[in-house]
Amino acid sequence: VVGMAVATLPAGWFARTYGRRATFLIGAALGGLGGVICAAGVVASHFTLYCIGTLLCGVYSSISQSYRFAATDVASEAYKPRAISYVMAGGVLAGVLGPQLVQFTMNSWPPYLFAASYMAQAIVAVVAMVILAGVDIPVPTAVSMQAGRPLLEIVRQPKFILAALCGTVSYVLMNLVMTSAPLAMKICGLSLSDSNYGIQWHIVAMYGPSFFTGALIGRFGVHRVVFAGMLMIALCAVVDLLGIGVWNFWLGLILLGLGWNFGYIGATTMVVATHRPEERNKVQAFNDFLIFGTMAVGSFASGHLLEVYGWAVVNGVVFPPILIAAVALAVSLAFQRSRAAISA
Repeated sequence: VVGMAVATLPAGWFARTYGRRATFLIGAALGGLGGVICAAGVVASHFTLYCIGTLLCGVYSSISQSYRFAATDVASEAYKPRAISYVMAGGVLAGVLGPQLVQFTMNSWPPYLFAASYMAQAIVAVVAMVILAGVDIPVPTAVSMQAGRPLLEIVRQPKFILAALCGTVSYVLMNLVMTSAPLAMKICGLSLSDSNYGIQWHIVAMYGPSFFTGALIGRFGVHRVVFAGMLMIALCAVVDLLGIGVWNFWLGLILLGLGWNFGYIGATTMVVATHRPEERNKVQAFNDFLIFGTMAVGSFASGHLLEVYGWAVVNGVVFPPILIAAVALAVSLAFQRSRAAISA
């Protein structure tokens, strides 16, 4: 997660200078290298080497997050929410293949648990490189790095602040609960397979709704869709607090994934509406920096909260940020309605 945070701004600069495809190819290459280094760290029982590998995997993850923005570069204004959704829908395949790869490879290199899984990750990253090499991603030639408004002017807009707030709350809370859930399941006596399947359904829930999230935004408005996402994240915490059976964990993880999908895709749609075409790389990179930087803090906090205070406190932390985001959405929606009434 630290790798995700530190890579966002440099990746945005690189994309502005050399184009998105070059950035994506380098990201995938680092993902492959990260997988190999992680496997080497596991085999050598070298924790520092393992952390270096996961840092590179985080860089890859950060760069791949901007796939959703690349789709909007060639989409009309009305089609942007659906373009984002369809790109994110690729995660459905990831939700099935990823955990299954772990399930079938985690014991394939005895006695080194998960070493083969990281090698499988490296192979997947190489496959991504091959696919990306054949994709024609347009490079804007008339736009310089200095074009557009100053970044500070853009990010001070109330609509950007709301978008960044909702995106951060959605992603940070999802990551906080999701990273703690497998550990909590183990503490509660559930098997590693239970954890793998729980994460699998969580990832499917994260990306499955993407086939229609864009259409929902077009029909009901982005504010309502993001609010629904916040509500589902809160329901996840409620389900988790009601018990520690396998179905509590699985249902909670599914609700968490659904909430993230609505909240994150909605927030991404908001961000796209705050900048001009020539400003997109720097604004999108700064938005992701805010999200992943905060998420890095949340990732470290999740382990501490679980170890010191327990699973109930991890879920209790969810409610205050959700309330803040919900109030901000309600205020923004009310302001939009009043302005529309005045214009009418």
